[in-house]
Amino acid sequence: MKKLMNDPAAYVDEALEGLCAAFPGYRRRGRGGRVIERASGAAKGKVGVVTGGGFGHLPVFAGYVGEGLLSSCAVGNVFAGPPSDVCGEAIRAADGGKGVVCVLGNYGGDRMSSGEACDEVEDSGTRTATVIVADDVASAMPAEREKRRGVAGMIFAFKVAGAAAGQGYGLAEVAELAARAAQRTRSIGIALSPCLIPGAAEPGFKVPEGMIELGMGIHGEPGIEERALPTADEAARMMVERILADRGADEGSQAAVLVNSLGATPLEELLILYRKTASLLSAGGIEVARRYVGHYATSMEMAGCSISVMGLDAELAALLDAPTTCPFWPR
Repeated sequence: MKKLMNDPAAYVDEALEGLCAAFPGYRRRGRGGRVIERASGAAKGKVGVVTGGGFGHLPVFAGYVGEGLLSSCAVGNVFAGPPSDVCGEAIRAADGGKGVVCVLGNYGGDRMSSGEACDEVEDSGTRTATVIVADDVASAMPAEREKRRGVAGMIFAFKVAGAAAGQGYGLAEVAELAARAAQRTRSIGIALSPCLIPGAAEPGFKVPEGMIELGMGIHGEPGIEERALPTADEAARMMVERILADRGADEGSQAAVLVNSLGATPLEELLILYRKTASLLSAGGIEVARRYVGHYATSMEMAGCSISVMGLDAELAALLDAPTTCPFWPR
């Protein structure tokens, strides 16, 4: 696998430098410049919304900083969570005086670092709340949902929380809405080929030729099973059926749907996948009220895709539609 880079050790920092140069709404701060914040700074008198995680998944995590979305983001090395002091700096960068909600994917390192940071800033008088997103239906059974990974569906929680904070909602309200979005979201993905971490001699996992891995995680975590390469319609069916079987009866008949590339899969193939996804959801009694197709949560250059479905109510739909300056959210 070939990569366009200079020094592997500088990969993350040069990419963050490029992010801020290409899009003027971003600014770096903190130790090593590993916090991305809004160029306008914290919104005074409003709740801040923060996330953090390993690099290599752009636009997740740092790309979703912007007015009406995240206030700041703590950035770790490739596929490695940020340390607690960087998380603390991200929280302080987001603090407009009304508290900070941390919205995190369900990964042990991210949760530990953020938890330590929250304890530290609360000792200094900043109120915090934490929402954990665990949307990957392939990573645990419904009875153990709290063990599931957070994957592409977490961006729904980011958007809902950021919009609510921007509209002046209080700390508890922003956290409740983010938790509602997370609870109503189900995701699953397939991997067609692996990715290569900068500086590594070979990929950290393999997908056999002519096969896919159903339910593989965004860092190469094992999926449910290997299967022969399916057609796009078959792939959509195997993912959508699992999502529909996992949804709660109280999640409504309208949904927001995200068909996401894991990096190398092009838009053309995502669109082929979406047409069948929408048809299957309709047959299952779900109206697609909001749809998003593209590169929203990647895994370097992994070939593959994921589908996320969030059950909508009127309030969640309005928050998805609320304006944002983030360049990676569709206008």
